[in-house]
Amino acid sequence: MKTMSQQRGVGLVEILVALLILALGVLGFVALQYRAIEASSESTYRVQAVNIARDLAERIRVNRGGVGEYVCEFRNADTSITCPAGQAIATQATLRAFARNCIEENCNSTEMADFDVAQVAVKAETIGMTVNMLPCQGNVNERQCIYVAWNDTSATNGDGADDCTNGAAYNANSTCLIMEVY
Repeated sequence: MKTMSQQRGVGLVEILVALLILALGVLGFVALQYRAIEASSESTYRVQAVNIARDLAERIRVNRGGVGEYVCEFRNADTSITCPAGQAIATQATLRAFARNCIEENCNSTEMADFDVAQVAVKAETIGMTVNMLPCQGNVNERQCIYVAWNDTSATNGDGADDCTNGAAYNANSTCLIMEVY
C-alpha cells in the first residue's frame, strides 16, 4: 500500500499574494499612463497658447502705428488706459466684433488693430482659450503682456483664485501663458 505524500505546488494563499502584487503593479501602470496623457494634454494647450500669443505679437509688430489701439481693444476695467472717447470696455463678445474686414478692404492702423484682435480672440475661443493684453507686472517701461489662459483660468491679473497672476507672480494652480511684447 502506498502512503500519501505531501502536497506539492502552490497554495491558495501564495496565489492571492501574487494577484495582489500584480494588481498593485497594474494600478501603478494605469496611474503612470494617466499622468502621461495629462502631461501631453497640458503641452498641447501650451503650444496652442504660444501660437496665439505669437500670432498677436506678430500682428502688433507689423502694425506698429497701432500699438496703442491694441491696448485699447483689450482694455477691461482698467481706467488708467487712455483710449478714444466712447470705446466700450472689452468683453469676450466685443473682442470678436470688428467694424471692417481688413482682408477685403484697406484699413488704417486703428481698424487693423480692431480686426487683428477680433481674429485672435475668435481663434482663441475656438480652442477654448481666452486672450488679454495687460500691462506687464513689475516693470517700469510700460510694456504690455499678452495673457492666454485655458480651462478655469481667466486671462487677468487679480487676487482671485481663477486669475492668471496675482501681481508679479503666477497663481499656484493657474493654466495660462504670458508673453511680454511692446
